[in-house]
Amino acid sequence: MTPLALLLTLSCVLFTLGLFAVLTRRNAILILVGVELMLNAANINFIAFWRYGQAGVEDPNMIGPMFVLFSIAIAAAEAAVGLAIILMVFRHTRSTDLNRLDSLHG
Repeated sequence: MTPLALLLTLSCVLFTLGLFAVLTRRNAILILVGVELMLNAANINFIAFWRYGQAGVEDPNMIGPMFVLFSIAIAAAEAAVGLAIILMVFRHTRSTDLNRLDSLHG
């Protein structure tokens, strides 16, 4: 069995990489990838705490995995909507650079 500290370290590294991508990138697609990394880090945390939180329990509840599946579904919907918005911005500005989005005209 994988130790809890290793899973939490992996989650922390993934979350830090995602946060770094969100804060430093100008490309909208790379920012979306960073957000997805952060969501996956949270999912690893949910599963790790669910797995190690029920040591010795004969009838484990499945709330942890159900919450992760719900989170994955929300992340997929968020990625689809985000990519659709980025595609429309690209059609309008011919760039995915967020610094070029300074006007609100149609």
